[in-house]
Order: sequence, then structure tokens, then C-alpha cells
Amino acid sequence: MLRVLHILDHSLPLHSGYTFRTRAIMKAQQAAGIEVRGITGLRQGAAEAPLHDEDGLLFHRTPGLPGGPAGLREWREIAQLARAIEALGRDWLPDVLHAHSPALCGLAALRAGRNLDLPVVYEIRAFWEDAAVGNGTSRAGSLKYRLTRSLENRVVAGADAVVTICQGLRDDLIARGVPGSRITLSPNGVDLALFGTPAPRDAALAAELGLTGTAADGPVVGFIGSFYDYEGLDVLIEAMPALIAHHPGARLLLVGGGPMDSALRARAAASPAAGAIHFTGRVPHREVERWYGLMDIMAYPRKASRLTELVTPLKPLEAMAQGKIVAASAVGGHRELIADGVNGMLFSPDSAAACAAALADLADRRGEWDRLRINGRDHVRARHDWASNVSRYQAVYQTVLDARNRRHRLVAA
Repeated sequence: MLRVLHILDHSLPLHSGYTFRTRAIMKAQQAAGIEVRGITGLRQGAAEAPLHDEDGLLFHRTPGLPGGPAGLREWREIAQLARAIEALGRDWLPDVLHAHSPALCGLAALRAGRNLDLPVVYEIRAFWEDAAVGNGTSRAGSLKYRLTRSLENRVVAGADAVVTICQGLRDDLIARGVPGSRITLSPNGVDLALFGTPAPRDAALAAELGLTGTAADGPVVGFIGSFYDYEGLDVLIEAMPALIAHHPGARLLLVGGGPMDSALRARAAASPAAGAIHFTGRVPHREVERWYGLMDIMAYPRKASRLTELVTPLKPLEAMAQGKIVAASAVGGHRELIADGVNGMLFSPDSAAACAAALADLADRRGEWDRLRINGRDHVRARHDWASNVSRYQAVYQTVLDARNRRHRLVAA
């Protein structure tokens, strides 16, 4: 049986798009007959035990916590993770090391892979220098930005194969000089066995929140996720008065939290539509489907930036799988997932007026909702179901293993 060790920045039980994608990959590989484990670096945080079992998935923890001045701290993280990978590799004997961005994981995998004589597959989910800009922790073109980009290029050059989650990232790597033949696409996906049955409307939860989003009263517009500036939730809040002018019963439900939470709540409180905007805070992942059940239209007003142009998000696919209408800004990451008027609606980014007009138009066209829902679910089933997409990894693994075996035969000869 093929054994694959996934090398990760963090994992479950922490909740993020990163950990949910990891879970989906590993569960799909298990179902396909691949033996998998994960190992996390120091940024997972203090671990209660060196081994964590989450839903039948085993995650090993690297001992210790990050420390030291910037620069030195990162090299220490790489060294400690590499040592942990080597120790686990000699004990568990994986066939492939599958490292996931950021570059710190990739560099640790390359170091361990050389010592263990194992091929390394490196998966890029986003360029972390751009993610740091989007999160407000770095500045484009800064020394930190350039160093992170340089490390990414170094890992890509050293890996036996490269995987990206979308065409935008692949095109950017090719523009840097990486041969397209070395890059495989493994798009974001949904485990339809877990997330493919739309939840019924929870009337008690709706009443608790005072939501009246029925066909007669107006749509409930929703967002579920992290509150980062690049998500454009301030644009969505600004759009609400214009939407309510056309549909007085419209409501906005914001589920989640993050760095922009306080600023968004203040903006909402100052809005003429304040009474129609509801914040729930973070909710347990196991309860997310209950909240989807309250929402008619899922809005994703991401702002235009290098991050959002290159990277496809997971949430619109989850919404389509749940049978929800999707309205999203026309940034590159959304255009890879959504065909305007076919499986959702696109509107100009960074424009509250465009956002409001798109939402009002969707609310006016209820007769088309069933078509949009069906097209959305069909799109996810055809292109983004992990049960079928997992085969892309198997082809990559076989390629790098064949290449290693050829090298061994040449050395032996």
C-alpha cells in the first residue's frame, strides 16, 4: 500500500480553510486505498500529545514552540520540523513526502527528503507573501515579502513535482520560469458525502435571530468565513441600504470572525440598515450547515488584489454544494469557479453599488433560482468532488516514484 506523509503548517482540530482542505484530501486518499498521516510544524501551537487522532486521521506534532528573533526563528522552525519528519520517516517508512505551503514546510520536506531518499511533492495553496499582505501583516515589495517569495521559488525548484489549487497560481509560476509540465492542478473541492445534502431551514434558529427571510419578506444574504479585509465585507455592509430600498425584507447574516470583526461591527452599527445586519460570531464547524440553511444568497465580495486574483476560495463551492445562490465579485479567483448567469452571478469588485445591484437583481429573479442551484451543484459534482479529484494526486505520486526508481537503477548500473 502506498504511504504518503503530509507535511503541514497546521491541522485539525484547528479550523481554517487550510485544515478543511487537508482533511478532505487525506480522507479521499484513505478511501482510495492510500495510507496517510500528517505532521505539523511549530505553528500548530503547544500540543497536548505527540500524536492526535481526528476522525480517523493521524497527525504527528513537532515538539517545541516558535522562538527567537525574526529570521532566525523561521530557520529554527524549518530545522525542527525537518528533524521530526526524518524521525517519523525512519519509523513509519512513507513512500512520498507531500508538503503543503508555506515554504517553511517545503524547505523542511526538501531537507528531510534528501536524508531519507524520498521524493517531495510541494503543494501551493496560495503565495504566502500575498496572503500576508491580504491579512495586513506585511507590505507588497517589502523585505519580508521578497524573502518569502524567494523561499517559495527555492522550494519549487527543489521539489520533484509541484501542485497548485488553481490556474491563477499555475500561470504565475510559469511566468517565473517553472515548466508547466512540472505543475499539476488539484482544485479546491468538496466532500459531497459530508457536505452535499442541503440542510433544512431551522425555524427555531431563524426566530431566535429575528430573521424573516421568506419568499414574501425578502432574501437572507449570508457570508460564512473569516473576516479579513480582502473579503470585502465592508463593501457588503455598505451595499445593504441600497438593497433594502429595493427589498425591504432583505437581511444580512455574517457568520464567523477575524481581524476585521470590530471594525465591521462598528460600520454595521453606523449604517442606516443596522437593524437588518446580524453578526453571530464564530460557530462550531459541525453546526455550519444549520446556518447555511437560513441563507438564500451567499455573497463573496472579495476586493481586487493580487491574492484574490490568483487564488480560488473554497466557500463558494461549499455554498453551491449546499444548494445556495452565489453572488461574488469578478476577481480572478471567483471567475475560475463561477460562470456569470450560469451557476452564480458576478459583479464588479470594490463597488457597493455593483454589489447591491447584483443582489437586488437576484432577488428579483426568483424564478431562476432553481436553475442556478442545479447548475451550481452540477458544477461541484463534475469538477470539484474530492471523491474523483483525488486521482490527480495518485498520478503525481506515481510519476515521482517512477523517476526515483529510474535514478536508483542508473546508480546501481
